Amino acid sequence: MMKTIFEKSMRDELISRVNALSEGNKAIWGKMNVYQMTKHLNIWNQWVLGIDNNIPYKQDLLGKLIGKMVLKSNTKNDKPMGKGAPAGSNFTIKEENGDFEKEKKTLIKLTEHYEHYNNPDFIHGFFGKMTEEQIGIFAYKHYDHHLRQFGV
Repeated sequence: MMKTIFEKSMRDELISRVNALSEGNKAIWGKMNVYQMTKHLNIWNQWVLGIDNNIPYKQDLLGKLIGKMVLKSNTKNDKPMGKGAPAGSNFTIKEENGDFEKEKKTLIKLTEHYEHYNNPDFIHGFFGKMTEEQIGIFAYKHYDHHLRQFGV
């Protein structure tokens, strides 16, 4: 059974890892600090969940060419996401600091919201239309990637 954000036990695991984050956590790789990472995940989750989202659901040209193939290889097993995958421009956080505790609380609420996932309009900018199973697996991997980035 693949790890998916739609499993309560997996959401609970992610929430306990989010709770372990503090402003003192330093990135093991990548360009974001811990505040930027939590805010990045919040904007990304709002997009996937369709909550307070103003990012369009539209697949880009490169995605139309190779997105399905990359999605299949990313969701066929529990192998973690690689380092250095670029965040799309909609998900790049410019400001370097803000209310970290507020971002953390928002992230936990959004994580819990996957229990009631219902966003048939969702189209990933690179992968295109995804099955609910693919969304669940990829969302888990995306969280895991960034939580490992900060050592939790």
